[in-house]
Amino acid sequence: MITQNEFSLPVYPRGFHLITQFILSQISNLPTQGILHLFIKHTSAGLTINENADPDVRTDFENIFNKLVPENMPFLTHTIEGADDMPAHIKASLVGSSVTIPITNGQLNLGTWQGIYLCEFRNVGGARKLVATIYS
Repeated sequence: MITQNEFSLPVYPRGFHLITQFILSQISNLPTQGILHLFIKHTSAGLTINENADPDVRTDFENIFNKLVPENMPFLTHTIEGADDMPAHIKASLVGSSVTIPITNGQLNLGTWQGIYLCEFRNVGGARKLVATIYS
């Protein structure tokens, strides 16, 4: 059986944000076993799974991504939407637009220190739309 739910996240500032609990609040009963696939419907934000305990991880992610893909690179041509737009597209491609998580005993089968992140790469990204598909 397949169920699907589309919803919007609250507006988050630029950065890496744990959204695991918000995702769970948007999904009604998880099956005993299955797969959750989350997809973000945007090209300047991404999803990933990583450390959920130490907030320094989120700061370090932001700093590293800004070093890897800085704003105002003089050779960029897609600049009409602002200095953060094209770097956001590149960063989103590096992270990816989806995550897949096993469901076991009615719960997301994440590791002890894992959480789902919204990677917001725009200064003002808006309410990002997600599609949650559950395969059971």
